[in-house]
Amino acid sequence: MFIDQFLQYLTNALSLGSLYALIAIGYTMVYGILRLINFAHGDVFMLGGYIAFYCITLAFMPWWAGFIVALGLTGLFGVALERAAYRPLRHSPKISIMISAIGASFLMENLATVIFGGRPKGFPVPDIFNRVVQIGAVSVVNVSLVIPVLTAILLTILLIIVHKTKTGMAMRAVSTDLAAARLMAIDVNKIVSFTFGTGSVLAAIGGVMWSFKYPQLNPTMGMIPGLKCFIAAVIGGIGNISGAVLGGLLLGFIEIMVIAALPTLTGYRDAFAFVLLIVVLLVKPSGLLGKNQIEKV
Repeated sequence: MFIDQFLQYLTNALSLGSLYALIAIGYTMVYGILRLINFAHGDVFMLGGYIAFYCITLAFMPWWAGFIVALGLTGLFGVALERAAYRPLRHSPKISIMISAIGASFLMENLATVIFGGRPKGFPVPDIFNRVVQIGAVSVVNVSLVIPVLTAILLTILLIIVHKTKTGMAMRAVSTDLAAARLMAIDVNKIVSFTFGTGSVLAAIGGVMWSFKYPQLNPTMGMIPGLKCFIAAVIGGIGNISGAVLGGLLLGFIEIMVIAALPTLTGYRDAFAFVLLIVVLLVKPSGLLGKNQIEKV
């Protein structure tokens, strides 16, 4: 009985943690290249969910076609966001870029409220993701099995790109020293755009998968998950892709298991992320897999 309950909670924790990991990777990629916290990343996550919703409900696309369109448009939006809000301030003080990121986040949320409306919308979840699979005494919805597998596949592809391709080599060079990368004839703007586009695609995948798992859309839906995923990236060691995944999984595991052990604390589940962040920063300020770095001013 206890083992069955534990496996049920473990499955839920793995699914939630994998979602956090998908979004956290976008945070850590952008920080690794530009030392910039893209506070609008959670709102890009929200945008991916809305685009998929309208593709399915208004354009009458199959769910997989709406999924692909959402990824493409959200990736392009991420590139446009970098060019409009961050590139003009690249050589400005870090505080200016951070303020621009916060402003972009609030602008996206308010525009989404005006364009999409403030009333929550029910996301049309395909039947294939709603089916319940019985594994022994454990009942699992299909989407909870798909999310960890999808996260593992995307992480593998991303690590191959970063460590085995010329684009990945250029990304690591820009991350190490942006000025020196320019001297080595690396197109920094192209690499930064690629990073933002890739991070936004991952956020869109997270947004659509989140909508499949929790089928309700609203303009501020990316605020709390985005903040938690930023915390996950910091816990794992921001700038480290594997660390972001580890932080997301750890956060999902602790959130589910604490609620399972202490159901009366369900209303405080969002606070667990901040408590974990404080503990990790006190013990290891660079994060679990991060390295101590001197911040350039």
